[in-house]
Amino acid sequence: MRSVGCALNDYADRGFDRHVRRTIHRPLAAGRMAPWEAMAVAVFLAIIAFILVLALNPMTRMLGVCALFLAGSYPFMKRVFSIPQAYLGIAFGFGIPMAFSAVRGEVPSTAWVLLAANVFWSIAYDTEYAMVDRDDDIRIGIRSAAITLGRFDVVGIMSCYGVMFGIYGWVGIRIGLGAPFWMFWSSAVVCAAYHYQLIKGRVPKRCFAAFLHNNWVGGLLFAGVALSYS
Repeated sequence: MRSVGCALNDYADRGFDRHVRRTIHRPLAAGRMAPWEAMAVAVFLAIIAFILVLALNPMTRMLGVCALFLAGSYPFMKRVFSIPQAYLGIAFGFGIPMAFSAVRGEVPSTAWVLLAANVFWSIAYDTEYAMVDRDDDIRIGIRSAAITLGRFDVVGIMSCYGVMFGIYGWVGIRIGLGAPFWMFWSSAVVCAAYHYQLIKGRVPKRCFAAFLHNNWVGGLLFAGVALSYS
């Protein structure tokens, strides 16, 4: 489904991407792929995802329909919402309630709290990403959190990181995660502090490096949870 979203996003943005320096060489924008080919890829992958969901319980199948709608509609949100990164967080994070539903047959409050954390995290990392294209986005009329926040972009990003880590910490206490979680949680916080050093000057190359570095944030949090349960 993540790949479906990527294909649909490039299809929806093919007219914009050819005017943005960072995306001008994408296959659709550069004309190396026809629009119908991108849609065919999206449909094929969505069918595979649908077949996988059929093996799960009815509640998860229903949530899967919601996930498909979110993935399909996200690419158009940057034309409507001032902070489309929040919608991205819901679309990318909807696997959280689906996972709880698939394993437990219910979606407890913890799942929705974790989804909220994912929304704040998505706003943080995707705003770092949007800072790279801010000038081009303003010129072509695309909305993003980097444009909406303006000179408060860095403060907004770090605040979202703070809320995200606060939620993860609260969940860790609530479900009784052990010392490994807190060790890796602290390391992930250090990573976010490093991001501040990268983005504070608003240099596009460094902002993009901060965006990519979120792999470490996610990897550390995952390791902390996994080791706490092992």
